[in-house]
Amino acid sequence: MYLRIACILFIICCLFRPGVSVAQQNGNDTIMLGGIVVGVDTFAMVFLPEVEKTGRLPRHLARQRAKYDRLKYNVTKVYPYAIAAAEILKDVDKNLEQIGDDKKKRRQYLNTVESKLNKRFKGELENLTITQGQILVKLINRQTGKNCYHIIRELKGGFSAVIWQSVAVLFSNSLKREYDPYERDKDVEAIVAELEANYYYQYKYQRQQALMLQARRN
Repeated sequence: MYLRIACILFIICCLFRPGVSVAQQNGNDTIMLGGIVVGVDTFAMVFLPEVEKTGRLPRHLARQRAKYDRLKYNVTKVYPYAIAAAEILKDVDKNLEQIGDDKKKRRQYLNTVESKLNKRFKGELENLTITQGQILVKLINRQTGKNCYHIIRELKGGFSAVIWQSVAVLFSNSLKREYDPYERDKDVEAIVAELEANYYYQYKYQRQQALMLQARRN
């Protein structure tokens, strides 16, 4: 009896040496599992994802968190449109520069661009909420360096810019408002920075480019 116990202990000591060990493999094993020796005990070594657990927020902090979550949802929804707008405007500026001062060709080109954009984006943009529209105006300014009033005036003329500004004011918006990443729009900027860090916008932008290409072919 004692001899059998001694043999078993000897085998265990041979298998589990001090330090980090790896479970032995036999013909039936399919997964290698790491192990670590603590004192005289050997434990499986498994890495688990981190889980954050927080206590219940006070009511005023819960309201602030809910407000921030709504803002994040809205920014996430409209940011791809701002990215697409910046790229489109870049192409438009480049093509208008090549066209030069020929007013007829410029007007024809802009009408073609407007028709394609309406075909691709009009339905989606009409479904945006007032708040999302306000955020989109800010983000277009962020991405292009120009406010929406200035963009419309360049592409459609001063009268159109005034009309659209009047419509925006009715919905508590302003096409002339400049993006302020340090004070007024600092929460929006923080969310956009997070999106950019996570490369979220790349998928959305590529998806929109694919849809625009499909619209052109149709």
